[in-house]
Amino acid sequence: MKKWLLGFFSLFLISNSFAQQTELDVIQRNSEQNELKIFDNRFRIDYQVDEITLLFFRQKGTPAVILVRPDGSKIYATTSLGDMNIEWFDDETYDIIKIKKPMPGPWQAIGKILPDSKLMILSDIELHVDPLPPLLFKGETIKVTGRLTNGGKPIEEGLFRDLVTLNVDFVSTNNKDYLNFGAKPVPIAELLDDGKGYDERPGDGVFTGEFALNFASGEWQPEYEVRTPILRRSLVKDPIIIENTPITFEFSEAGEGEEHHQLTLNVNTEKVQPESLIYQGTIFYPNGETQAFNLEAQDKAVRELTLINYDWGVYEVELTLFGSNVNGREFVAKIDKQEFEIDKPIEAVPEQPAPILPEINQEPELPPEPELDVEQIIIWAVVGNVLIILIGFIVIRVFIQKKPLLGGLMSKLKKNKKGQEEQKVAGSEQKSDSSDEILNLSLPDE
Repeated sequence: MKKWLLGFFSLFLISNSFAQQTELDVIQRNSEQNELKIFDNRFRIDYQVDEITLLFFRQKGTPAVILVRPDGSKIYATTSLGDMNIEWFDDETYDIIKIKKPMPGPWQAIGKILPDSKLMILSDIELHVDPLPPLLFKGETIKVTGRLTNGGKPIEEGLFRDLVTLNVDFVSTNNKDYLNFGAKPVPIAELLDDGKGYDERPGDGVFTGEFALNFASGEWQPEYEVRTPILRRSLVKDPIIIENTPITFEFSEAGEGEEHHQLTLNVNTEKVQPESLIYQGTIFYPNGETQAFNLEAQDKAVRELTLINYDWGVYEVELTLFGSNVNGREFVAKIDKQEFEIDKPIEAVPEQPAPILPEINQEPELPPEPELDVEQIIIWAVVGNVLIILIGFIVIRVFIQKKPLLGGLMSKLKKNKKGQEEQKVAGSEQKSDSSDEILNLSLPDE
């Protein structure tokens, strides 16, 4: 009896489990579904699914969900850090979980998941944007809209759009024929679905942004990027040309005695329709005054603007254009501030009469200085060098060698004098002998 009851109970559990499993929506590899209603926070993954990205919305501030595999093992946000097949991002209100090669079978999520929340399967997020106009001007501000799809279907989950950012960058094509050659990428705008600015309604799935083309003109390539905490998609569009502003300026300075300067605005009729242009702006005078102006539309390619002559200084003009280009598209373009400088005049200094100086007795002319004698200079130079050598010899002889200055010379002189005296004595003696011999020869013996 007990065995029969045990078998019946086991059969009931198996059948109940089978019934619950049949109630689960199966996530398949080729399924077109991107949102699933989860029954008791459970879902089933088909064996053919190679990779899946799940999104759960939960109550704000609650812990991250816990995933339970079909075999009963659990996956936590903290323990998934060491798993190469799992990428998990948890925020205050949601969890995004990317799983490679998920275990087939019934899964379960444990956590404070919102009652009306759907299990979103992020398979192929794409951004679809409206094409940009073919003719754009520097200084324009344009509106661009885009829509997100998941697996080719529009994303209707408003909570998902809150965690998506759409950025737009302009990248230079580095075409040498344009001014933006070598320019760095320029971040343009962020597309939002918040009902602010150019966005018409919040949460309608249409992302809107405004582009302020206040950078260098030239050839640029728009690049759109969709970002979620663990997903990133890029969309690159064909290059576009941003033209220079369709007007040029000529400033005519007021002449002497004239009360106004003239600013001429020349319209490029090949780019815009001159009869559609409305000019609105402000003039900043050198004395600090400002003047607002407005020029109504006229069928003229040349317009004149009068500026009050406040003498020298810097005149500045801010200008905004409202009109239509040659393609018929209406535009609004803010022109770079134009500066016109008038130099300060140089004041003429009146000529002063020459002062009358009293007569001064002229001093007698001094005799010209005698010219230098080159021979005397050479003689004095030689004498000076000899004296220097002689003084050096004396210093070395007396103070360094410690010898008498004229000792050897005096002894030599004495020796020479003594030898001369001896020679004189010998000569006199010889002379005496000779004289004696002569005397002896002259006298007889008797």
